[in-house]
Amino acid sequence: MKAEAAIRFHSPNTLPLPMGYSQFVEVNRGRLIYIAGQVPCDAAGALVGKDDFRAQLVQIFTNLKHAVEAAGGTFADIVKLNYFCIEGISSEMMPTVREVRDQFVNTQAPPASTFVVVSRLVRPEWLIEIEAVAVINE
Repeated sequence: MKAEAAIRFHSPNTLPLPMGYSQFVEVNRGRLIYIAGQVPCDAAGALVGKDDFRAQLVQIFTNLKHAVEAAGGTFADIVKLNYFCIEGISSEMMPTVREVRDQFVNTQAPPASTFVVVSRLVRPEWLIEIEAVAVINE
């Protein structure tokens, strides 16, 4: 008997065609890891990329990678991403999010995601914050 996959990414044709994300992720087993919202600060707490959206994204995805690795997983174990972007970022910058994200995720089975525009984040120099959920198969 074939073992059932621990995680399956779905985008059924009964839902709108997703643009670079999965509509839902089915988890059958594994250890659930919630990663707090990551911001564009390095390990010493210093801001990376003042007024530079791309640089902030790279730092945030690097922080997410470090977090999931500290839990014993890899970026491939991330099943959900939640983005919180300030309203001051123009819509022309949105492709940058996918360009940077695609350097980290499996683009054939991308995480489910939600993108929210907010008036501001806790620190005004932060342009975006991203939180994640990972499932690490034991």
